[in-house]
Amino acid sequence: MTPKGLQSLRARGINGLIALSLYLFIPLSLDPAAFAQEPFYKAKSIRLLIGTTAGGGYDLWARVVARYLGKHIPGNPDIISQNMPGAGSLVAANYVYGIAKPDGLTLGAVNPALYFEQLIGRKEVQFDWAKFTWIGSPEQNEILFYIRSDSPYRTADDLRAAKEPPKCGSSGTTTTGHYIPRLLEETLGIKIKIVSGYPGGPEIDLGVLRGEVLCWSPLVATYFGREPYRSWHKEGFVRVLLQTGRKRDPRLPEVPTIYELMERYKTPESGRRLARVVVSAPMLGRPILAPPGVPAEIVRTLRDAFARAVGDPELRAEAKKRGWEVKLLDGEELASLAKELIAQPQEVVERMKWVLGR
Repeated sequence: MTPKGLQSLRARGINGLIALSLYLFIPLSLDPAAFAQEPFYKAKSIRLLIGTTAGGGYDLWARVVARYLGKHIPGNPDIISQNMPGAGSLVAANYVYGIAKPDGLTLGAVNPALYFEQLIGRKEVQFDWAKFTWIGSPEQNEILFYIRSDSPYRTADDLRAAKEPPKCGSSGTTTTGHYIPRLLEETLGIKIKIVSGYPGGPEIDLGVLRGEVLCWSPLVATYFGREPYRSWHKEGFVRVLLQTGRKRDPRLPEVPTIYELMERYKTPESGRRLARVVVSAPMLGRPILAPPGVPAEIVRTLRDAFARAVGDPELRAEAKKRGWEVKLLDGEELASLAKELIAQPQEVVERMKWVLGR
């Protein structure tokens, strides 16, 4: 306090002395913690919208992450999982992007191949893939193509020579059940009849069991990570004919990759470029995202918490028990990949339209 200020207090007599005492001594007695701001998420809930039906790989992974995420967010909010299926996660993605508030209280778990729909200019797309707020993914993935073992198709060569294309299940144009068969026709000359209309993976499983369809293209992690595939694989009910990784999965050492098959069948370079764009979708894993415009501080909080949740020993133990391989892809990496994948030359875009039946 300045001398002039002290003189003013003295001039006010006893009231000035009281004020001076308060000025000098009260701040020393206060605990600085009393001024600490409460965590933003304290006493709040986060809604996680899952863009698939219940029981599939995306749903199961999202729910596991939800159980651990709140534990690592300051304030420990409740995470409420809610399925919002439709059009291969397009409904959920549109909601998160354009309707949900960018306040960090709404997250989405969507199909990583949704950028296909934006690339080809589908009018129902109401989002910009590159502008989502990317939080993280607990894994990176590849795809495989299986078929019932009691079918006459034992190899990719058999499929190429088939007089009648096998029927494969699909739940939407941006799901593996649709774009993998179309990609196989474009790059390997394998024709498949796609049966659409299934709500999700579990319903396709039933279709395969009933004989409505013979084949599907799940993620490798889904195939080894849940029933009925574990039993089907062990019992030989289905046969895996190809996989999309650059290298063969150690669990499928006899199954050729799509790159090996493209080399065998002399696929032209244009087809190979298309394949690289299409099979890159699983690299995004099981992404968790938020609306654009979420405040930077909240984004950091969510990304940090997501990384800690994925590294949580209890989550990893649960994933190991389920047969899942945990491989964190953080929010910054996801954001970078999203921007890269959405920037494609027109030649690739035109072929993508065919792959998606546009």
